[in-house]
Amino acid sequence: MKKIIYVFLISCFSLTIISCGVNWVSNKDDSTSGLFVSVGNSGTIIISSDGITWTFSTSGTSSILWGINYGNSTFVTVGDSGTILTSSDGTSWDERTSDVSSTLYGVTYGNSTFVTVGDNGTILTSSDGTTWTSRTSNTSKDLYGVTYGNNTFVTVGDNGTILTSSSGTRWTSRSGTSTLLNEVIYENSTFVTVGDSGTILTSSDGTSWDNRTSSTKNSLAGLTFGNSTFVTVGGSGTILTSSDGTSWTSRTSGASDTLWGVIYGKSAFVVVGPLGTVLTSSDLTTWTSRTSNTSNNLLEVTYKE
Repeated sequence: MKKIIYVFLISCFSLTIISCGVNWVSNKDDSTSGLFVSVGNSGTIIISSDGITWTFSTSGTSSILWGINYGNSTFVTVGDSGTILTSSDGTSWDERTSDVSSTLYGVTYGNSTFVTVGDNGTILTSSDGTTWTSRTSNTSKDLYGVTYGNNTFVTVGDNGTILTSSSGTRWTSRSGTSTLLNEVIYENSTFVTVGDSGTILTSSDGTSWDNRTSSTKNSLAGLTFGNSTFVTVGGSGTILTSSDGTSWTSRTSGASDTLWGVIYGKSAFVVVGPLGTVLTSSDLTTWTSRTSNTSNNLLEVTYKE
């Protein structure tokens, strides 16, 4: 489903900005350091120290990069054909051997373990981001998002698939919805997952899930937590916010097409999307378009303190 939306976006992009003024990552703000890294199609990697000024980083690959996260002093980005790249600084990248040809969509770090997920139930784990081991997921559904919290890994995907694991090695199927789920995070003692048709589910333990009302039918693709606020982004420029993951408020982004990724750092939220879209906001009300220096689609963004 992600691929279908992505291809559609290439030929159907328009963006109007209303203002021109000035994820397992903890998302704490540090005004004196930190680095944003965003990834996308054609091996695109761009970096920024403030979310405003962006420069290219050479990835060494032309594969679509779908997911990125930071843990254990290492950036890990994953993508098409089993692509895995790692970097200690966001600038110099090394390709790693995954021994799979599946597209990898999401990656997280927890319990001293990296976990990446992808097509056909693919799950790989690594202690260092360099050497990866395939795990049995007991599902053939595509898996898109993965997170760690409350001593539990949670991954989500097609047809409402939710799997949990304490170690990343053995996985148990959970139920919550039949709708495709794109992303999942754990913050504020709560798991939150989002997906197609405005679907939002929450859970305290990853096992029992509650449906929440989002008041949108647009697909929700990106999800983060910062400044005591959950933020999800998605189709038709949708941005929703919540203090508790239960009650959600719609915000005006000024964008008209799907927004893919969102993260919090440097006292601001950063959103990425089609054709190099980067938007920033300190208050979730006024959004400013930033120059990314790329026309490639940006699919995910993370932040290192």
